[in-house]
Amino acid sequence: MDKKTTAKLDLSGDAKNSAEFPVIAGSIGPDVVDIRTLLSKTGAFTYDPGFMSTASCRSKITFIDGDEGVLLYRGYPIEQLAESCDFLEVCHLLIYGELPNQKQKDKFDSIITRHTMVHDQIDNFFRGFRRDAHPMAIMVGAVGGLSAFYHDSLDVNDSTNREISAFRLIAKMPTLTAMAYKYSIGQPFVYPDNSLSYAANFKRMMFAVPTEKFEVNDVLVRALDRILILHADHEQNASTSTVRLAGSSGANPYACIAAGIACLWGPAHGGANEACLDMLEEIGDVSKVGHYIEKAKDKESGFRLMGFGHRVYKNYDPRAKLMRETCHEVLGELGLENDRLFKLAMALEKIALEDDYFVTRKLYPNVDFYSGIVQRAMGIPNNMFTCIFSLARTVGWIAQWMEMISDPEQKIGRPRQLYTGEVRREVKKLEERS
Repeated sequence: MDKKTTAKLDLSGDAKNSAEFPVIAGSIGPDVVDIRTLLSKTGAFTYDPGFMSTASCRSKITFIDGDEGVLLYRGYPIEQLAESCDFLEVCHLLIYGELPNQKQKDKFDSIITRHTMVHDQIDNFFRGFRRDAHPMAIMVGAVGGLSAFYHDSLDVNDSTNREISAFRLIAKMPTLTAMAYKYSIGQPFVYPDNSLSYAANFKRMMFAVPTEKFEVNDVLVRALDRILILHADHEQNASTSTVRLAGSSGANPYACIAAGIACLWGPAHGGANEACLDMLEEIGDVSKVGHYIEKAKDKESGFRLMGFGHRVYKNYDPRAKLMRETCHEVLGELGLENDRLFKLAMALEKIALEDDYFVTRKLYPNVDFYSGIVQRAMGIPNNMFTCIFSLARTVGWIAQWMEMISDPEQKIGRPRQLYTGEVRREVKKLEERS
């Protein structure tokens, strides 16, 4: 990236308090002002709550143009990847930078498939949780605990160790996610089946029971695979930034991914699709949709339509169109077009796509709206939605972590602050304090 020009910052109009900073251009997207020397040149920091105008790193992995509704993984449009690739091909792309050819795909698929089992003593780890523990609480602990079982490859400065850790995390996340679900409902754990695809294997581990033969439904497996692809990475969001920040200290990859899972657990981040289903339950019936639409338009009502609009995409979420197609395919396959909740969701979707209030404000249904409906239709309970989001996003987190570790400009994260507390004061003796 070449420095194309400079930006001048003038503090108080005094030439002594002005400084110039290089402006750096990316391959696409906004330019950035390189302010790394700001403190030494001016004695000032920038103030940017939420880092909404701050580029924290250079990255070649994911690009988003929220105004145009564009999402690229390594330059490839998400629409093309979701239509033409399976999840493990996308994993290869995110980790290595290129889509695999047939030989590379066979090798990568084989490696991941043969890492899906977890250490048998991890069973005992699970049993330390209460039966009613939230699955995300289990996931945070179980993933962080992997470093205690696979400590033979924790040298983050060794590229081979990093690659082995990546394989293990991608491969074992479906197993751990399914185990968290089985534990929460009191069913026995199901071992992986190496004859199945990544998504089919996960679905079997979630829903198979020892007493019955598990039948693979290709429509549902493809739907699950698409959910994983669409959620695999999303640039420097809160959880990805958390993974990078944890990794900047040299923490092991399992600890970093556990940190990402903890961040994703927040309702403002990974809990959005669960919130959509909760909203549909609150509305309750198609006859009440009009009333709730009016409430959503009334800023004083306090009611907000969940699953509509996006803080990044100011146009249509490119993932939503793909998830909408999958949603209708799944409902048709399962004969759920007339289910109460799904009829309600479709009625809400129709109004939001046609009502001027929503159209002019670009409050279109987003990927969370549809993915929650699809997962519910497949029998996945609401409290597992964020776990599956974590499963999908693990490959993105790993790719971002690997990129950060190999970046020569990488430093330990250390945001600054605007201090507004008390100025220096002296400690009084206890008896002198009022």
